[in-house]
Amino acid sequence: MGIRENIAELRQKFETELSAVRDSDAVEKIRVAYLGKKGSVTELLKGLKDLSGAEKKEFGQMINLLKREVDEKITAQVEAIRKAEEDRLVNSAEQYDVTLPAETDFGSYHPITLVQRELEEIFASMGFTVEDYKEIVTDYECFEALNIPKHHPARDMQDTYYLDNGQLLKTHTSAAQNAIMRKYGAPLRAIFPGRCFRNESTDASHENTFFQMEGIMIDKDISISNLIYFMKTMLSKVFRQDVNVRLRPGFFPFVEPGFELDISCHICGGKGCSTCHGSGWIELCPCGMIHPNVLRDGGIDPEAYTGFAFGLGLTRLAMMRYGLKDIRDLNSGNLKALAQFNHE
Repeated sequence: MGIRENIAELRQKFETELSAVRDSDAVEKIRVAYLGKKGSVTELLKGLKDLSGAEKKEFGQMINLLKREVDEKITAQVEAIRKAEEDRLVNSAEQYDVTLPAETDFGSYHPITLVQRELEEIFASMGFTVEDYKEIVTDYECFEALNIPKHHPARDMQDTYYLDNGQLLKTHTSAAQNAIMRKYGAPLRAIFPGRCFRNESTDASHENTFFQMEGIMIDKDISISNLIYFMKTMLSKVFRQDVNVRLRPGFFPFVEPGFELDISCHICGGKGCSTCHGSGWIELCPCGMIHPNVLRDGGIDPEAYTGFAFGLGLTRLAMMRYGLKDIRDLNSGNLKALAQFNHE
């Protein structure tokens, strides 16, 4: 039998065998049998060395044509088997009635998110810019730029999570003050909410991870009266009623004078409970007039400008706003408890 007849017979045999396979493994076996190193088509190509020049060219073209046909048909068969498998999976999948009513229940925002967005709207209406800031900061941003030099005992007030590279998780949103001052200069009105971290024991009103909102206002002739006005205005809008507040002296190295702004506990109505530790008051907002050293480090002349700063506890404000008795519930991930809060 000549080469021409061998090629025709091999083509017929290949097509018969290929048409009978139904899975990818069987197709692969055929590919190896015909196109592998010892395959039938490969053997035909090896036999060309025994032919004359004219025959080698003629039959070489015929064998290469057969090789392409085998390769293309194997590829097409693999694709057909893959498509058939996909169709089988689709047809065997669980069927759904697309005419059924769609699920209309929506998720809910976290109570801290609700309070934060409401405060942003309130302060924006009073001309404040809303800024964002990173959670990992330098020692300079968190302490030195806020008039707290290295080894100063004021650092003992904030037990801190340090990273191997010397940076730290910010302990207060005040860490953004220097960057915001240098970004805008004076005059300036800005708030910057964010998550803070401190290594401290947890109880009903303390957490190691919590949210604050820092605010600063810098201009000419800013006084404590401006600070009290903005705080009272903000709290009355949040609670939709007049809120009992008190100012008491407080020490914060980045403000002078410094105050603690407390609000009457909304959990117990000021009578005393575990949330307020029996005092009837909740510490909400450390505040005061920005220290001249902080203004100077922020690139602002303290001889020309004054300003106030406050650090509003968003987590505690959310507790008062929604009557939550334990701060740890806010970080619990308990969807059943958190899903009850929605926009009003």
